[in-house]
Amino acid sequence: MVTFTATKKTSVTHSKRLREVAEDDITFTEKDANGLLLSHNDALVISLNALNFKIKRVLVDPGSSANIIQWRVLEQAKLTGSIISATKLIVGFNLASVTTREEIMLPTNAEGVMKTTLFEVVDGYMGYNIILGRPWFHEMKVVLSTYHQLLKFPNSQGVKEIRGNQPAAREMNVILVFSSKGKKPVA
Repeated sequence: MVTFTATKKTSVTHSKRLREVAEDDITFTEKDANGLLLSHNDALVISLNALNFKIKRVLVDPGSSANIIQWRVLEQAKLTGSIISATKLIVGFNLASVTTREEIMLPTNAEGVMKTTLFEVVDGYMGYNIILGRPWFHEMKVVLSTYHQLLKFPNSQGVKEIRGNQPAAREMNVILVFSSKGKKPVA
């Protein structure tokens, strides 16, 4: 069992003995993995409400230092008028870079927790509609487990959860593999 607390104390318990968990502890147990296809190496993909839209194919990426949204998502939602001009260079793990043209502040709703989130806007295909990075995790105080396909975060009513969509993650993996082999990606 791995336990994370809002006070930044982390403890790892390797034994199976039970212990009391404080109210502000966020805990992942094997029960949290019920219903998953195990063993897996799937990305954590969720849906997120932004404004009044449910946006699917949202990659939860703890390695990303930015929140990123595709231009076409804003076009479909008719939100292009809210964009702020701002050019930034985003560099990936393979040192490939993408220049953003704009950024936008969007209200996000995660299980009733509302936050205004800054997104970098990219044009072109990236597979996912949104990539949520560390700025959003830190603002929400999210603790995530890709193994459990689960996000947990505190709020005034206790700990809220967002379960990942494992079939969507697997579908996106197939799309990205086809895309990398020169075939046209499926939207």
